[in-house]
Amino acid sequence: MRNPFGGRPPAVHRIVVGLGNPGDGYAATRHNVGFQVAARLARRARIEFGTKAAESRIAEGALGGVKFAVARPQTFMNDSGRAVAKLLDRYRLGPEALLVISDDIDLPLGRIRLRESGGSGTHNGMRSIVGHVGEAFARLRLGVGPVDLKVEIGDLAEYVLSPFAVDERTLLDEMLQRATEASEVALRDGVRMAMDRFNGG
Repeated sequence: MRNPFGGRPPAVHRIVVGLGNPGDGYAATRHNVGFQVAARLARRARIEFGTKAAESRIAEGALGGVKFAVARPQTFMNDSGRAVAKLLDRYRLGPEALLVISDDIDLPLGRIRLRESGGSGTHNGMRSIVGHVGEAFARLRLGVGPVDLKVEIGDLAEYVLSPFAVDERTLLDEMLQRATEASEVALRDGVRMAMDRFNGG
């Protein structure tokens, strides 16, 4: 248990942050696939989100001998960086210990893309994190765009806050499973190993 009077924080090697918006109304939306992968990863490690700290819901455990925390920020998406900065401070880790999982409108549904670092692109949550902690963290992007990228999306905010269609759910489930596996490999064997294995699919 954490010492209520201070001292060393809980020891973890890595932090996995799944991005999303808190609240049941957002749970099934495209913007919340990061939350969904975080939940699956926690189940795989048989841990629960029992800690409320750093403006996040946190579960702590281990996979493959690697101690990690998986967090779902309770700030809204556009302010994710505030929670991530607090998580790094809580565990006394640098951005290189992070893996951030987010949706990506520029990837078709079913595709995932893992990178060791990079910019924020058009994602407001990633932009907030980069603004708070810089670009030197790994990120796993999950495609939520139309399978046919020639399809016009219309209003971007409305699209990412909409739920998946019934005929998209099989592909969604396969993507979430693949992203959970990629997250575990990144934790256990390193991001580059996970990139080699999962970026080609």
